Amino acid sequence: MSSIGLTKAFDSVDRKALWLTLSRFGCPSKFIVIMLLVLHNSEVAERQLGDQKSRDAGLLHVSWCVTVVVVSDDPAFLAAFAEWSLKGRLLVWSTRLLAVTRLTLPELRLLKNSLSMMNAMMVIVDDKTNSKRCTLYIHLPYISRGTQTMKVASWTPHQGLTLTTQLPFFPEKFFIFIQRPTLVVTMQESILNRAMMKADPEAPGGQRLWFTGHMPNLLQTIAESINFSYTYLRPPDGTWGTRLPNGSWSGMVGVVTRKEADIGLGPFIMSASRAEVVDFTWPFTVSSSRVMAPRGRAEVDPWGFLLPLAPLVWTAILTVLLVLSVVISLMASCLPRKFSNRSDWAVDAYNLIRVLLQQDVSESSDYWWWERLVLAVWMLMMLVLTRSYAGNLMSLLAVRHISEPYKTLQEVLDDPSVTMIWQDNSASVQYFRTTEYGIFRKVGEAEIAGRVRFLTLMEYGPGVAPLVKQGDHVLIEEESIVKILMAQDFSSTGRCDFHTSREQYLTLLMCMITQKDSPLISAIKYRIMRVMEAGLFDQWLKEIIPNSTSCLHPPTKITVNTSLFITNIWGMFVALVTGQALGLLVFGLEVFSSHFLH
Repeated sequence: MSSIGLTKAFDSVDRKALWLTLSRFGCPSKFIVIMLLVLHNSEVAERQLGDQKSRDAGLLHVSWCVTVVVVSDDPAFLAAFAEWSLKGRLLVWSTRLLAVTRLTLPELRLLKNSLSMMNAMMVIVDDKTNSKRCTLYIHLPYISRGTQTMKVASWTPHQGLTLTTQLPFFPEKFFIFIQRPTLVVTMQESILNRAMMKADPEAPGGQRLWFTGHMPNLLQTIAESINFSYTYLRPPDGTWGTRLPNGSWSGMVGVVTRKEADIGLGPFIMSASRAEVVDFTWPFTVSSSRVMAPRGRAEVDPWGFLLPLAPLVWTAILTVLLVLSVVISLMASCLPRKFSNRSDWAVDAYNLIRVLLQQDVSESSDYWWWERLVLAVWMLMMLVLTRSYAGNLMSLLAVRHISEPYKTLQEVLDDPSVTMIWQDNSASVQYFRTTEYGIFRKVGEAEIAGRVRFLTLMEYGPGVAPLVKQGDHVLIEEESIVKILMAQDFSSTGRCDFHTSREQYLTLLMCMITQKDSPLISAIKYRIMRVMEAGLFDQWLKEIIPNSTSCLHPPTKITVNTSLFITNIWGMFVALVTGQALGLLVFGLEVFSSHFLH
């Protein structure tokens, strides 16, 4: 036990009543009691608070159960101490505060709000009569002024300690609220959570703002468990929140930091900059960002009739055709003229081409047996080759390839014709605007170059899909939102028109937020953990996203049974027209040469 002198001030308090009360608190034997006994001199009080601050903070590091006892009859000092304790983070929830005073409750009205947010009790000592009395009070959080103070126990020399409630001393008043308060929750409509007006006779105009979705379901479960009701408040700018140049915050984060709301529903991406001004709950989703880009169309390559055989195979066929025809012609020329009248290599090449095209050949009576053997081997080779070509061609016409142009963020950055879509005033946007290295530095440079477009979540539904389908926009967003957009488009069109990148970026922890140092954070964390263990959150998410898995891994090749159109095979007609044009050219040359020679 540690105490700070000022004995005369302490002598004014009934020690027996004080220590009897402390003995009922149930703290372990190792707890530390810091006695702050302050005179009415405000200058002395300020100096003592400053001197004691560093020593008190050191004590918090060596003890998990700290009880701070403040004894004073100065309401201004008590109010200043409570405010200083909250701002200086001295009195965290594990720290117990016992304020002892001879002031009456009306004189302590300035303390009610501060003490309601602490693990604190108030002991009011009445020694103005012969029968001394000590009364213990707790201050309930988020309750109107008339019912904020609750009497817990009283002590007199004759009756001893009398409990007036079943509550323990220093109750966990934030784990389950003793009385049902009404909290303010800030929320913005998105593609996952829809806003509506709900009939409420007690609300202004008979209606109040309400939301449906997986996040409102989570909030309702937490509210029923902790015992509070709530009202919704939209942020003025309709965004989640980023730090502004003047140091303030926009969006829902700004609403919570200005203490206009007690809870931010979100969900919010956990970031270091946000953690400076708000507290995050336990994460209920671990996700990452991906690129959502348009998929190519299932089209037939007009030059697909050349694809069954590789270019090297086509080259080998033509080479063998020419070489074999020349060899046959040369070998035939070595025979006596009376045994062979075929010395033209063009005739041999023509016959080989006829075999390649599965046509008949000229009469074989004038062929030597070695020529017949060579021709037979060529026929066998062409039989295997043409059957392979026909099978591959049929497969290519029936199986359509679907291209996926952007598989990485770097590929997006390398294409100057593509505009990236990011969520306006999001943590990801703040990150690429402030980072000084890596690929997201290039994203920041792309914004300066005018290649970044910002949309709010409410604009995603009607605006993103048409833009991305045009082919000159891609969306970079958290995975669950990408899944929803793809599922919604599949539900309306029956097609998977989008694909996601192979790479993942910016691992994200999705949480709710509360005011900085709010004692409510521990209770909410506990409920979120229980919800996650039960699998309720994932189930809620599946219920609001029909067809959520239909386009997660769309095939890049599909089999079709539709008829071929002229647009699918115009390459063959080009080859036909080219051949006819070459034939006419040769015909003209032959006509010209025949007239010239004769």
